[in-house]
Amino acid sequence: MAVLETHMSYVFLAGEKVYKLKKPVRYPFLDFSTVEAREHNCREEERLNRRLAADVYLGVATLTYSAEGGMALGGDGAVVDWLVVMRRLPREAMLDRLIAEERLSVAQIDALCDTLGNFYRGVERSSISAEDYALRFFREQEKNRDVLTRRDFALDHGRTPVLLDLLDARLAASRSELQERVLQGHVIDGHGDLRPEHICFRDPIAIFDCLEFNAELRQVDPFDELAYLGVECALLGAHTLGVELVDKVAQRLSCEPPRGLVSLYAAWRAVLRARQSVAHLLDEAPREPTKWEPLATRYLDLAQSALAADNRR
Repeated sequence: MAVLETHMSYVFLAGEKVYKLKKPVRYPFLDFSTVEAREHNCREEERLNRRLAADVYLGVATLTYSAEGGMALGGDGAVVDWLVVMRRLPREAMLDRLIAEERLSVAQIDALCDTLGNFYRGVERSSISAEDYALRFFREQEKNRDVLTRRDFALDHGRTPVLLDLLDARLAASRSELQERVLQGHVIDGHGDLRPEHICFRDPIAIFDCLEFNAELRQVDPFDELAYLGVECALLGAHTLGVELVDKVAQRLSCEPPRGLVSLYAAWRAVLRARQSVAHLLDEAPREPTKWEPLATRYLDLAQSALAADNRR
């Protein structure tokens, strides 16, 4: 059995199954500090992910303890924790692997767009207010600036404030357009963390590991999610895939994508990911400490490219 550690979980790879155990952590955006909170989150993870990966999420299981038998999965002792149980997916069929090995086909791209188009067309519309939706971008941008301009990070401190100023200006100019996306019914309860490593090209396509711990952060414009996916694909070298996904999903939704907002979404997502990268270094004992500053720089490069592309329109 192999064990993987993430920021919030331990993931146990056991044969054909995967078990995810939440860490008892508390952050401003989530609280897993009690057994009850972890049980609730496990059940939410199963419920929400069954929307796009119904046969992957197999249920939740108890971790129990008894004096006679010790720790057991689903035993008769007292429940001490909860785990999400999943079907193990083939690593070679993940989108990030297909991009890295240049194996992604047009047919696979079309199938992914079919899946996402059907999801976005049928998923629950968001109840977020137009003002709250727009404000979220500005609140997160304040956090971006606070973290990314700290002098102890090895970033380009000449470029970063200028880039943040440009993004501030674009957000301010687009505020009413962001609000209109809500008022026109385009904002949905989406996946929330649409990345290549969360997409598996099996039959049917499985899109898993959605953002289950914070409902507010799942309230998204589909083209925001697609722009985010495009940023992550570009990071892997597939620089034009994001535009292709936006265009093809828009066709399936019978709508014209908001071109200016797509570029803004991409820039904002890239800056957010840069912040999340270096924020790992604020932990007492960060995992892979040499990884995060170079990764943040690459995200800032993508943000700069997205803003430049928008200015050329």
